Amino acid sequence: MVIVMEEMATDEQVSAVIDKLVKLGFDIHRSTGVQYTVLGAVGGHLVDTRDIELLEGVKEVHRITSPYKLASRSFKAEPTQIKIKDVIIGGREVVMMAGPCTVESREQVMRIAEIVATGGAKVLRGGAFKPRTSPYSFQGMGEEGLKYLRQAADRFDLLVVSEVMEPSQIPLFIRYVDILQIGARNMQNFNLLREVGRINKPVLLKRGAAATIEETLLAAEYIMSGGNHEVILCERGIRTFDTYLRNTFDISAIPVFKKLSHLPVAADPSHATGRRDKVPPLAQAAVAAGADALLIEVHHDPENAVCDGAQSLLPEQFEELMRRLRLIARAVDREIAPGVGVVAE
Repeated sequence: MVIVMEEMATDEQVSAVIDKLVKLGFDIHRSTGVQYTVLGAVGGHLVDTRDIELLEGVKEVHRITSPYKLASRSFKAEPTQIKIKDVIIGGREVVMMAGPCTVESREQVMRIAEIVATGGAKVLRGGAFKPRTSPYSFQGMGEEGLKYLRQAADRFDLLVVSEVMEPSQIPLFIRYVDILQIGARNMQNFNLLREVGRINKPVLLKRGAAATIEETLLAAEYIMSGGNHEVILCERGIRTFDTYLRNTFDISAIPVFKKLSHLPVAADPSHATGRRDKVPPLAQAAVAAGADALLIEVHHDPENAVCDGAQSLLPEQFEELMRRLRLIARAVDREIAPGVGVVAE
């Protein structure tokens, strides 16, 4: 249930409505927009909405038919903007998150961080703990890898996004990263979703390989119901009958997510395709479709990368992609930060 307060509703009236709903067994999530305060009431008992509508300061009450309440546009009409330091995800700028698939060494991370920062990226991506299909594949450097990411990001004025694997790792990640990533394999790891819902850090939630749009939004609902509303949805391709590429990049999911939800939407064409020659066209399509952020894998020596070298762009390819993305962003009334030494047109 969503309760929209009058434009001039006082804090006392809002508090009275919240107290009433809490007594009825609801969990309350408050959203303050430009004009109205909106209260999302989750759980509780079946009530006559007229009893709530008659409370002082209440403008209107809506029952939400979709199973996701807090992630829906009904709860919050305006797009959510997530501000981390001086970076805003969900605003006019399409934020670039770039870096290696996995951390291999301090020197490797430093070199790639310089490349992506020079190209215009705002966030350094990289895996310190890697979920791998085979138990014999490289599993990541662990905490040491997180330290290298943080050092490189601080040196080149970047944020850090990295994937957390289980609840016990959350305190460690809070020390080193700015955005916690929930990978596709963990999209329905409900214990992990609940735990990141209790922290005060943005979460990038990747769509599962066989997850529907509704299931993805319900996964976001798990996080938001814990109190953490800073969730970034991420389309990274789904598994279909076709085997030419690693996954099928569902470009249509981007505008659908943005219609159904107020949450910002990112896209990961690197994991969607598994081939570096297909990353640029899908990255361009994602910006045209309305993505608020892109995750791009970059490696200075992909042939010798320990993980996913085939889908990592070379430095010169990343530079060319950024040039093209700036043109496309401008065409759809968005913008992408110029790289170091690049004069904005």
